[in-house]
Amino acid sequence: MTRAPRMLLAAVIAGALSCGDEGTGSRAGMLEILLATPNAGADGAILFTVVGPAAPAAASAPTGLRVFHDSLGTVTTFAVTGTLPAGTIARILVDDPGRAGEYTAVVQQVAAADYTLRPLAGYTLTVAR
Repeated sequence: MTRAPRMLLAAVIAGALSCGDEGTGSRAGMLEILLATPNAGADGAILFTVVGPAAPAAASAPTGLRVFHDSLGTVTTFAVTGTLPAGTIARILVDDPGRAGEYTAVVQQVAAADYTLRPLAGYTLTVAR
């Protein structure tokens, strides 16, 4: 093989090896769980589930809240405690945040600050980037 074809072959191989998943593949990132509540600042705990294409790899909560979670396949159950605001109550690390629309969060139970259960009317969760 002459020098020119070898250089061309080397350039093609280098280009193929550098293609990886940059720009076209998925990257792990955070999604936010947003709470709409009729009792902002008066709730002390919420239990909810998140269903999506994959279980979250990790979860965190804003300052003043604590989050606990357990996954069973693609369903993850979360408990968040503390004075619950309207807005972000948890963040979850997922394989591909571009698939946020495939995740659904459903309120299971809400407790007031004194731990009495509240009716679920008016409580909704949204999964957002």
